[in-house]
Amino acid sequence: MSHSTYNKLWIKAQVQLHHLLAEEQRLQALPPERSKRAFLQQLSTLYVLYMRIFRQLEEAQDQVIHAQKRRLICEMLEGVMGRLLELKGAMMEGDASEFHYMDDILQDMKLTPADLEIPVPRHFRGERAAELRERELMLRAALGLVGGASGGAEQEAALEPQEGARPLNRNAAVRVLQVAERARQGRSRAEFVRKVQTEEEAMRRRRGRSRAVEEGPRETSALCIQRMWRGYLQRKRTRTERDEELVLLGMAAPGHCDASSMPPSAAVIQAAANEAHRRERRKQNEAEYQAAAAAATQAIRDGELRHMQETAKDLIRQWVAECRDATGALPDYPEEDEGGSALIFAERTQEEAGAGAELAADPKDTKDDGEEQGLKLPPSKFLLSLEAAQKTFAVVWQNRERPDSPTQRHDVELVKEEKRKEVEEEARRQVDEHMREELSNLKSAMGVVEGGGKAKGKGKAKDKKGKKDKKKDKDLTVHRSVESLYQELAEQGLLKQADAVKLRDYLGSFCYLGTPLQQPGAEPRPSAADVRQLIALHAVIPLGSQAVNEKALAAKTILLVGPTGVGKRMLVHAICQETGANLFDLSPLHLAGKYPGKSGLQMMLHMVFKVARLMQPSVIWIGGAEKMLYKKVPKEEKEADPKRLKKDLPKFLKSVAEDRVLVVGTARDPASADLKSLLKMYAKVFVLPRPDYASRHLLWRRLVERAGGEVTGALNVGSLARMSDGYTQGQIAQMVRTVLTKARLRQLPARPLEAAEFVPALATVEPVTRDEEELKNWFAKTPQGKARSEAAAAPDQVGASTEVQKGKKKAK
Repeated sequence: MSHSTYNKLWIKAQVQLHHLLAEEQRLQALPPERSKRAFLQQLSTLYVLYMRIFRQLEEAQDQVIHAQKRRLICEMLEGVMGRLLELKGAMMEGDASEFHYMDDILQDMKLTPADLEIPVPRHFRGERAAELRERELMLRAALGLVGGASGGAEQEAALEPQEGARPLNRNAAVRVLQVAERARQGRSRAEFVRKVQTEEEAMRRRRGRSRAVEEGPRETSALCIQRMWRGYLQRKRTRTERDEELVLLGMAAPGHCDASSMPPSAAVIQAAANEAHRRERRKQNEAEYQAAAAAATQAIRDGELRHMQETAKDLIRQWVAECRDATGALPDYPEEDEGGSALIFAERTQEEAGAGAELAADPKDTKDDGEEQGLKLPPSKFLLSLEAAQKTFAVVWQNRERPDSPTQRHDVELVKEEKRKEVEEEARRQVDEHMREELSNLKSAMGVVEGGGKAKGKGKAKDKKGKKDKKKDKDLTVHRSVESLYQELAEQGLLKQADAVKLRDYLGSFCYLGTPLQQPGAEPRPSAADVRQLIALHAVIPLGSQAVNEKALAAKTILLVGPTGVGKRMLVHAICQETGANLFDLSPLHLAGKYPGKSGLQMMLHMVFKVARLMQPSVIWIGGAEKMLYKKVPKEEKEADPKRLKKDLPKFLKSVAEDRVLVVGTARDPASADLKSLLKMYAKVFVLPRPDYASRHLLWRRLVERAGGEVTGALNVGSLARMSDGYTQGQIAQMVRTVLTKARLRQLPARPLEAAEFVPALATVEPVTRDEEELKNWFAKTPQGKARSEAAAAPDQVGASTEVQKGKKKAK
């Protein structure tokens, strides 16, 4: 698509955002909502509208090649992502549930479930492509070093005895060679037999065709050909009529084919090539913009910096004189953390400050008075940035230059304006240092003593506290580089290469009947789409965006609970792939024998968290998280000491409170762990369900196609989805691998796949229905589960003492 197309897409998103911000202001002005259901409906509607804007901005941000426009779009995109997190948090606080169903809103707005899928912003990885390549090469080199060492030791064991290893005698070496040779001959013989069978089968087919041609009269052959041809035409006609009927009834899309199983068309390939070309153009424009920005900054420094400094000094000296005339004493210079001279240059008057204080006090006073009971929209940390970005768009870009310019180069005048502000800030800091010293010398000359006993004592206390903190945060690896720590962790198996899976590979359908099932009081089973949305909001977006991570205060610890095979491990690897994060494995059983002793444990955790902070984003995975907090350690696991991280790990978690570091635990038997300790360590607990019917139907079709099979009319996928009720995604994938062997794939042209072939595999696998019930009972005992039960049983009308308002008061 052209430049004007993506520019129009951006403008469309801006218009929708403008109306949505106005709607939020209107809702804030309304009296509090007393109906909990109506309030949640308001939040859900805003969520869907912001999601639509999010998808449009993400597409524009990826394809707009104008460097300055992309910065503004990125700022808006981060604001929208943060607002989505806030609305989701308000919904979770309102009904104490992690999963929400918006099928009724989609129906009212004439949208599709795809409009609720959260797209992972492509700039999370695209703008760090060089860094990720370098990191991947570093990790592969470290892993290759480990593999080469172990492989060489195994290969040379029979030839050169190593230290600590028992040397092989002649007979043992001969037996090793015999076993290897027999295995090689067996593989060779099997390949030869397979080749002979294939040739014999092809020969039999050729002989059958030739015999059919040679034998029989000519009339009989003609009748046979006619019969086969007419049957083919009738079957084709019947199939076409059936497909047309399904399309007419709305049960199938036009074409009645699975787009995922078809090769991409020429148009799709060309569109992908165009998108890739635009990204290359975007990189070129970005490089030109950076060069122009550096040149403009240097030119402004050379020509205007001295004038800026002299002007600022004159204004500060005038301020000092005015303060001395008004108070009779020299003022204290504002500290840098208070704003420095920017506080002096502020144009805000005392009347504006009073009005602002009055406005800021209104919501709190209204809320504390309790005159109007009900629920209101939660306060936002992102609305101000969205409004500022909206204003910048309206003032600078809405009616600016040609949107369809072929070059899409940066605006030179805007570059100068942006860099002039940066140089002014630089000049202000330099002037602050000089004027602070000048004011101190002036006070000394006039006999004014700075500070006093209290100030001196406070300074000593501060120094003492600083020394204490410095001792507490001692760096155990101060003389080592990050690269060496990175390599050591990879060699020890604590740093791993994430599997090549994406969040969209977590297959499953949308819950189309969530709202109707929820109204009578029943709790519908969350779908795979709900799980993908939850992981994207609470893990992918905070890890990928520094601005969202700082303002949204996202959870740093997440526990994924579910039966074996629901995809807990896959989701951990998908988080790393989507954000380009490092993957550290601190699973209790995986740490057995590594870094023994208390000092070794301290060193290991220090190295892991240091590398995770310095090379963020990072994910620290704790597989079998319940093992670390066992009530009673099983006998077979005592030697591995799974509880060795219990005391020290929580201390290190506090060090990553503001970093893009996420700790993800996975557990399939949380009841075996101490509940209080488990919930204290993990801020959020997500229970992953087994797939519902729609998800199983999609899973069977996609997994069979990925394994090389073909879904035909002979394969009743609906029957398979019904029979596999109670099984997880991993179990279904295992059944597909068991049935679709290489030999069976070769027979597909002559014998299509049937549902009955999967019945024996289904019989050999135990369903997880009982495990899921146990997890539900366990979750019902947690504070989160109890809150959900109370919220479901509470009346729809709420007062001033609702849990939502308590939560908002705590947030305030």
